Amino acid sequence: MFKPTPNPPITDPASPYESLDSKKLNEAAERALDYYLKPAAQIMATANESERMFLANPAYNTESLLANACESLGSATVMLSDFAALLEGTHRKTLLGIAQVVMLGELAVNQALDNVEPSE
Repeated sequence: MFKPTPNPPITDPASPYESLDSKKLNEAAERALDYYLKPAAQIMATANESERMFLANPAYNTESLLANACESLGSATVMLSDFAALLEGTHRKTLLGIAQVVMLGELAVNQALDNVEPSE
């Protein structure tokens, strides 16, 4: 019987990795797999630590922190009011409501700042 295609070439049954140290190869593969598959486990393990991305400086006194918060809330009120002036209808009313809530927060911080005894 005639075959239209030739037989496949005869290959060496030995693995091409046989010449390398299989222990080193296995260790390298484990490191690669750990690098790509274990970062989520490392992140979850460090999530309970007290490290924070943003943090108020604990060395600052209460008066300075309240003054900074008051200025930030005042700036937010102005930005919200300016943006609300560009809108119409229910979006404007929603934004003005948010601005009013921020303004109330500013008033509360101002009152707390008045109650703080000035530092030397």
